[in-house]
Amino acid sequence: MKQGTQGSAGTTAAEAASAAGAAAGAARSRFRVPAQPAAGAADRRRDADGAGEGSARGEHTHGEPVLPRPRPAVQRSSVRGQILAALRTALVTGDLRPGEVYSGPVLAERFGVSATPVREAMQQLAQEGAVEVVPNRGFRVVERSPRELAELAEVRALIEVPVMLRLARTVPPERWAGLRPLAEATVRAASSGCRATYAEADRAFHSAVLALAGNHQLVGFAEELHRRAQWPLVGGGAPGGGTRAELIADAHEHTALLDALIAGDLDVVRALVGEHFNGAE
Repeated sequence: MKQGTQGSAGTTAAEAASAAGAAAGAARSRFRVPAQPAAGAADRRRDADGAGEGSARGEHTHGEPVLPRPRPAVQRSSVRGQILAALRTALVTGDLRPGEVYSGPVLAERFGVSATPVREAMQQLAQEGAVEVVPNRGFRVVERSPRELAELAEVRALIEVPVMLRLARTVPPERWAGLRPLAEATVRAASSGCRATYAEADRAFHSAVLALAGNHQLVGFAEELHRRAQWPLVGGGAPGGGTRAELIADAHEHTALLDALIAGDLDVVRALVGEHFNGAE
């Protein structure tokens, strides 16, 4: 639920739907990270040729500093981001098991990259509370109990339910209708039976709704709570069950909620929102 300014809901929905689709592709590829091209002689020749062409045209390049291409930094960031996304997917699917310790070098070999971007991605997950550092060994996936999941659901409800009810009274129907593609995307993702694919689509829909409030801090905080609520429990169990039928039922609550918001039926909205968050416990 992104962008609270008037007239931007459609663009936000399209961007979020695109992001969810990209994440679904990452979920299907799991631990595969595309090879990253390195800057080589061909790039340097192009740079030299471009400089020569500018001089031949009489452009005044002699007084302008020549800035090196920031390829290594951009490339490293791209790899880190891809690995972070893949590790988050592995957490949701249970490929990274709670209580297990994973070393940076071993994961790096599995990804086919150096250990540095893997360690950077794991440090980010440690900041998010998904893993904890084990000195001289690597990172242990945090073990979560059903009680912790219930507490997360309670906190999410305390934050999201009042916001949704307030938006239900103030946001016009056409802006709610602009979120229809995101709601339908959750149904398709649920039908695939892939928990990682559904997790991305579900988070995109909830973020797009909350973004209509125009509070970026709210959206960021809610997304972090939502992500934590999707990590597996002790023993590898999925939050809320995670079967295909349960995912589909959860996704259809999104479309029903959107129908009630478009119709302006506050009683139905209140009932559906309460049911949706209670079901997440």
